Amino acid sequence: MAKPRELRRRIRSVENTRQITKTMEMVATSRLKRAQDRVVAARPYAAALTEVLTNLYAPELTEKFPLLRQPSGEPSRVAVVLVTSNRGLCGAFNGNLIRKARERLEHFETRGVEVELHAVGRKGIRYFKYVGRQLALERDDIGDRPAAHHAAGLMGPLMERFEAAQLDRVEVVFARFNSAVSTPPEVLSIFPVEPQEVGPASTKAGTGSGQRSVPNFILRPSAEEIVGAILPLYVRNAMYRALVETAASEHGARRTAMKNATDNAGEMLDKLRRTYNRARQGQITQEIAEIVGGAEALKG
Repeated sequence: MAKPRELRRRIRSVENTRQITKTMEMVATSRLKRAQDRVVAARPYAAALTEVLTNLYAPELTEKFPLLRQPSGEPSRVAVVLVTSNRGLCGAFNGNLIRKARERLEHFETRGVEVELHAVGRKGIRYFKYVGRQLALERDDIGDRPAAHHAAGLMGPLMERFEAAQLDRVEVVFARFNSAVSTPPEVLSIFPVEPQEVGPASTKAGTGSGQRSVPNFILRPSAEEIVGAILPLYVRNAMYRALVETAASEHGARRTAMKNATDNAGEMLDKLRRTYNRARQGQITQEIAEIVGGAEALKG
């Protein structure tokens, strides 16, 4: 059994650790609320863009807008954008994202597709540098408060390359924020743009051969002009959503990890204190026995 002095030192060490993890849990909870508000605010705008683009999409528009290009057959060049955090202490959060990115890389490379990796976040950058993977892009300046200009900076070059047919597919690996305890890694395909099918309740609008199936409302300006205006917004917003959801997921994962660490430290403290009390009790009993034995020896 460990000595009482050693146990007291271990108890103080665990108490200090628990105080740190408890503080980090509280900080993560505070930041999670603000990050969650950004996620909630971004979703209605994304849903509105998707609805408009879905309603106005028509196959003939692919000839007019390069962003709607649909590559035929297997893609020849793919870009995978991995979004991770800059900091650790969030459990398996970054590990799950990196594992998902590796799965996508292996999926394409086993088919002979040329793949380039764009890493956003220090953890992803460091891992793939460690394993010797060449990165097409490294960004660790975004942090946990992404803004619209960050998404525009990431997607601008990729949009230009897709329009020039230098890329056939662009995917983003990010963490979807379902709740503070549910942040699964997910793959979002940004290019090619694939709007959903228009529902049967829509009616025909427009004249001539350029008719499209859209809801029954008047379009000013024309559908082509609207699609041309919202396509870049749709693409940049998809990247922005991936950034804000990953940021919120990071805080949720860190809060969960720090709460588990705090709880584990509490359980360890209970065990150490019980062990210390038993050791102290044994030491006191031994001292009493020695005193009684000494007194008996003096009487003799």
